[in-house]
Amino acid sequence: MDESEDVPKDFIKLKSEKLSVEEVSELVISPYCGAVSLFIGTTRNNFEGKKVIHLEYEAYTSMAETEIKKICRDVRQKWPSVKHVAVHHRLGLVPITEASVIIAVSSPHRVESLEAVRYCINTLKASVPIWKKEIYEDEYSWKENKECFWANSEK
Repeated sequence: MDESEDVPKDFIKLKSEKLSVEEVSELVISPYCGAVSLFIGTTRNNFEGKKVIHLEYEAYTSMAETEIKKICRDVRQKWPSVKHVAVHHRLGLVPITEASVIIAVSSPHRVESLEAVRYCINTLKASVPIWKKEIYEDEYSWKENKECFWANSEK
């Protein structure tokens, strides 16, 4: 395969179906890369002593996709050797132990892909209009990300 045939790609998906770690990681594999780094955010069964039943996510989809594209562009500026980036986020109901978000990045070496994955999840939490509702046994709570710039600007 000629390297020009394996041009850098971004794979962005917001969907209500279960996310697949295998599918997302396969999207970014490249014969030119020795590293694929992943972040998988899952639903845990507790928060501050409360039993979590499940999570629900809502998004301003078109704006969320636009913001994720910006994150991918930023990754390529900061780490030019990054080959492919995949960001899949679940919407709707997410049961305990299932993935809410999967991010995968490939690069020739591990340092760039690890740093890029960390940047992606932190920036996504801070700037992408996706909202999380935690459902407990007898109540619920909309959660804001501590990194979220618009939530912090009002405090």
